[in-house]
Amino acid sequence: MAKIAIPETSEELEELLGDVKRVEQYITAGQFPDVIKAYARATDDRGKLAEIVKESIDAAFAGQDALKTTVEETVKAAMEKTLGEYGVNRPSMADSVGRDAAEHGAAYNRHAIGAHLDKEFTSTADFLISIWHQNQAGQDRWRKIRNDYSSIDPAAGGFLVPEILRSELLRLALESSVVRPRARVIPMDSARVPFPAIDTTSHASSVFGGITATWTEEGGTLNETEARFGRVVLQAAKLATHCDVPNELLTDSIVSFAALIEQLLPEAIAWYEDTAFLTGSGVGQPLGVLNSAALVSVTKETNQVADTIVWENLVKMYSRMLPGSLGRAVWVANNDCFPELATMALSVGTGGSAIWMNNGVNGPPATILGRPVILTEKVPTIGGAGSGKDISFIDFGYYLIGDRQQMRAESSIHAKFTTDLTTYRVIERVDGRGWLLSALTPANSSNTLSPFVTLGERG
Repeated sequence: MAKIAIPETSEELEELLGDVKRVEQYITAGQFPDVIKAYARATDDRGKLAEIVKESIDAAFAGQDALKTTVEETVKAAMEKTLGEYGVNRPSMADSVGRDAAEHGAAYNRHAIGAHLDKEFTSTADFLISIWHQNQAGQDRWRKIRNDYSSIDPAAGGFLVPEILRSELLRLALESSVVRPRARVIPMDSARVPFPAIDTTSHASSVFGGITATWTEEGGTLNETEARFGRVVLQAAKLATHCDVPNELLTDSIVSFAALIEQLLPEAIAWYEDTAFLTGSGVGQPLGVLNSAALVSVTKETNQVADTIVWENLVKMYSRMLPGSLGRAVWVANNDCFPELATMALSVGTGGSAIWMNNGVNGPPATILGRPVILTEKVPTIGGAGSGKDISFIDFGYYLIGDRQQMRAESSIHAKFTTDLTTYRVIERVDGRGWLLSALTPANSSNTLSPFVTLGERG
């Protein structure tokens, strides 16, 4: 019997599954499992698939209960068997996302462009060895993959990194990242993605940029209100990470190479991402939190000595945080701030007492005013140029990271030919922007509030 063509799009497949006569044709031809597989490839919403099929059978066999039951059981058995074998035997998209996160980490996305390569490689080292220019077996392997999956990006060049390896690199990077684990990560399906934002600067007369409310008696006239929305545009910028590997290491010790790549590469990616997400200029790179238009800078105390941090600074920074962000915000400070934090004192009359550390026996507290303290080299140092932004109070939930969710890797012998090194380069495309367009003036205060608060110059 000649094979029947199977539609490819989810819309066409839903139309097919809604027509019981066509379903019967595919069952007779022995192709119904292929239809289910095609639907599984197009969408993971198994619940919708079951609903479509049930509605189709109910309509076709109305009043024929015995026959309808037989058809339902046949179709259900075929669906269960096929979906189970295909690896998508799960009740809903929410469950599949939870399973992906549990198995591969929060960074994994089964719909990312590299997901179809997941079963081709056992590890990051296996992948990088396969694209090594001296590995003939790897070249043969990629010819097969290229033919099967069109995995080489013709416009950009290089080899597409499997999603399971990309997410593993980012999962390991999360352990040493400041921003990414706390920010709002937006998957990007194109190089430029606009994201809606509420365009509001004040709550003095309205909220959310124009919504007002009035108390009125029955039959009274209601005022018209309208929220004003803006947008934040995420434009993917290119982050290229590269390293030089001795050819002897690739030839003689794959275990050592795996240890090198799988430990150092994620840490390098995390370091450069964090630096941009915190202090980036926004030109050809993310716009860092500390350069956001919504940043609030708290001024120094009267007669405060240069390059110091006093308790009053931190109290005022805390008071300028959005109230809804107080449960998420963290303190981010340069390591050089630690001596100032450790020796802060609260003045009481003519005396005073230590306010953060009261002895040298125990380690320093992990919090200030109940919120975590993160010491990092990725923000300006105390006493540096401008002498500001060395300590900040930030709710990264208001920072958007646009993730193109694809990586590509390349190897080259030419860059280090005379030293017998192979240069590996891994490229990802990301962006980062603050979600708020400006700081907010509250209803009953002139001091602006923001999820991004820093300490100003003390020079």
